[in-house]
Amino acid sequence: MKSGNRPGTSIGTFDAADINYAGGLLADWVKKYRLSPKILVIHRFTELMLTRYRDILTRPEVQIVINMDGFGSPTLKKDSYRAFVSRQPVQFTGFKIFYKNDVNYGGRIMRPEELLGLQPRPIYIQYQ
Repeated sequence: MKSGNRPGTSIGTFDAADINYAGGLLADWVKKYRLSPKILVIHRFTELMLTRYRDILTRPEVQIVINMDGFGSPTLKKDSYRAFVSRQPVQFTGFKIFYKNDVNYGGRIMRPEELLGLQPRPIYIQYQ
């Protein structure tokens, strides 16, 4: 974490400049080593986790996914997706499902048809 805090003890934040730095490194490696495009997944579940999202650069060598990463009830997760991912898009959207935490904090895991019914439809779905 940029703050130096241990992960899981506080919510971190990244600015567009941080994302652009990482994306630039990946793009350079793709070009230098003639690799296929890479995916850069940015996890987000609050607005302040990602600042100046409009300034994030997209490049053909790097596909940027903003991944809704919070846990809880389906309603809370869908609301977070709408507020912090679909309303503030960069390039692609993603959604994370937690096998244990979603059940422990929200009662159930979202069904695949619920995920695929989101607008925009997440192109990246992560199960943990």
